[in-house]
Amino acid sequence: MSTTTVQKSAAADQAPSPAPARRTRRRGEPGLLGTLASHGMLIVASLIALFPIAWLVYLSLGPDKDDYLHPGRIWGKMTFDNYSFVLTETNFFDWLKSSLVVSLGTTFIGVIIAATTGYAVSRMRFPGYRKFMWVLLVTQMFPIAVLIVPMYQILSELQLIDTYLGLILVYCSTAVPYCAWLLKGYFDTIPFEIDEAGRVDGLSPFGTFLRLILPLARPGLAVAAFYSFITAFGEVAFATTFLLDDEKYTFAVGLQSFVSEHDAQRNLMAATAVLIAIPVSAFFYLVQKNLVTGLTAGGTKG
Repeated sequence: MSTTTVQKSAAADQAPSPAPARRTRRRGEPGLLGTLASHGMLIVASLIALFPIAWLVYLSLGPDKDDYLHPGRIWGKMTFDNYSFVLTETNFFDWLKSSLVVSLGTTFIGVIIAATTGYAVSRMRFPGYRKFMWVLLVTQMFPIAVLIVPMYQILSELQLIDTYLGLILVYCSTAVPYCAWLLKGYFDTIPFEIDEAGRVDGLSPFGTFLRLILPLARPGLAVAAFYSFITAFGEVAFATTFLLDDEKYTFAVGLQSFVSEHDAQRNLMAATAVLIAIPVSAFFYLVQKNLVTGLTAGGTKG
């Protein structure tokens, strides 16, 4: 009995194992060729997006102002002298302070106004609320050249020329209409039952908005904040017109100091541009978790 059992066990061990079942591709799942093609396209798109940044960094390492005409010569004489000059011999930190004050002020004030405006239009049905949103949209159609003169007259009468507050208010007039539309679309995705639950609990309309709605609208607020920050940080025309003191120049205006009628120090401009990108990248890192959610959810309803 034992010998027969051992022989059967040996025969079972020697028997070929069944071939693994072939994995069937689910419907809609891309094949190997499609996967390779999509990854290849993403790699190419990433390289295209990163090339200007890498090229700017490369040009910033050239010691001479005309190195951009012969970029191949930079490789053998790379130096960080441009960065040292910008940080020590220019008003870089004054530009940084001014840019952060104006950008963060625009972000704070602009998001508050846009959030309350978007929430009011999303939840309240007052006379003319649709026309009001269209008026906000129409304000985006006017070019900057048309707005500079009347804005200058208004700021001059309010004695806000060459002040941070005046520039912040000007930037809010650009950022608030778009952000109000964006946040209105995001507030529409939040169930109205949450407002009703807040009122049942004894909250005022503002308390409901502040304690219940705003925490749920964090992704939309992040997108509005990022847009407001970028709008104020990189704007040139208004800052050049309304700021007169060189110590109050923002980065966008400070870069113009490297360009004169007969000369352009492009190596210093490249180094300054690289340094300017650092605070913007830091701000993007802080809000990037909510950007995709806010952009997609804000467009589900209108």
